[in-house]
Amino acid sequence: MSFALIHAKPGRTWSTLLSWTLFAAGIAAYFYVSQARHRANPEDRVMPTVTQMVRGMYAAAMQPAEDDEQQVSGKFFSSMLWKDTKATSRRFFYSMILLFPAVLLGLHMGLFPYAGAFFLRFVLFFDKIVALSLLPILFIAFGIDELAKVMLIVIGVTPTIILDTFNLTRGVPAEQTVKAFTLGAGDFDVAYRVVLKQIAPRVLNSIRLNLKAVMLFLFAGEMIASTDGLAYRIALLRRHMGMDVIIPYVLWVALLLFLVDYGMRLLNRMLHPWFRES
Repeated sequence: MSFALIHAKPGRTWSTLLSWTLFAAGIAAYFYVSQARHRANPEDRVMPTVTQMVRGMYAAAMQPAEDDEQQVSGKFFSSMLWKDTKATSRRFFYSMILLFPAVLLGLHMGLFPYAGAFFLRFVLFFDKIVALSLLPILFIAFGIDELAKVMLIVIGVTPTIILDTFNLTRGVPAEQTVKAFTLGAGDFDVAYRVVLKQIAPRVLNSIRLNLKAVMLFLFAGEMIASTDGLAYRIALLRRHMGMDVIIPYVLWVALLLFLVDYGMRLLNRMLHPWFRES
């Protein structure tokens, strides 16, 4: 039972095997239940077989959407999957760009007392508003086009990023800012060359850990009012019980988010090689 002790350290082989155990168990359980359901009912559509999902994903990746019949069949860049991925990615990256001003606001709130007094109470209140409850208001104010969906993401995630940056800024030891002032630095030198550089890796981690929330709000907007996008397609296929495409679409979204997360971790490591998680 030494493997259950606090000081036990698995080797590389054991670490690899253990890390894939739950994946293998989940896949095996799905195969077993799917085969059992299809033996009982060959027309079962709730848990499609691997063959059905491969055919469904191939059709999504090679066939145009129903509303794009003029597009050429057999080409990925004319396919339903490409159209939906491109639409969702565009909204996602617009939203991510708009999150960075929130970092600067949180930095200023944490360093400049008047900025903190002016914004903090409002941001704390706004953070408690459920963003999805604002969805009808956003659609009325901005219409059902791109702006409403992007604003939903910004409203849902921005207060968290602001408050996290604010807390990280306040956590920087006062001795460092005092030392910078004694060396002749100005207010903005301290803000951007001392504090921001120190908290930047943790802020990037905060944004990275909010990727799921960004996609949650984006999917809510796409499912309610959109004519393209990954969530729109999932909602559309749900009406026809198209699980042979829905499940691959869900896995495709997870893969894309994993790649974005991995890219942000690599970027953080490249920009801040000195940073190590405590």
